[in-house]
Amino acid sequence: MKAALADAKSKELDMPMIIGGKAVRTNDTVRVHPPHEIAHTLGYYHKGSKEHVEAAVEAALAAKPEWEVMPWEERAAIFLKAADLMAGPYRARMSAATMLGQSKNVYQAEIDCICELVDFLRYNVQYMTEMYAQQPFSPSATWNRLEYRALEGFVFASDPL
Repeated sequence: MKAALADAKSKELDMPMIIGGKAVRTNDTVRVHPPHEIAHTLGYYHKGSKEHVEAAVEAALAAKPEWEVMPWEERAAIFLKAADLMAGPYRARMSAATMLGQSKNVYQAEIDCICELVDFLRYNVQYMTEMYAQQPFSPSATWNRLEYRALEGFVFASDPL
């Protein structure tokens, strides 16, 4: 943990937006610093514009058809793999980022970043598995089946800055 914290603090990161799987950089960057150490620079993120939001929406809509036809077990596997990576080999890096980004101590970072996020990913896969297992009653000579449809659209969240 100490090594991950020292490593995270030793460099300044360039943090582009990721739109459609591609790094997008702008000439409008904002300095990022730990709330408890304003003089220290962790890196710079690239601010987006209306055009970037529109490009992100288009990329999300373009990805939707492939995602919604992917078998639910494969979608679940993606979330479970992410949870395993965060709980395992990326645990210290994730905690260090939380400690520096939100002024958390190691105990708080473990709870807020690792436990909460990993539990969220794993719980929702479990919940989805239970939902898909629930099928309507099928009397003799019939087969009633419930198919879950993907979200009609997408969810968009943007930093208020």
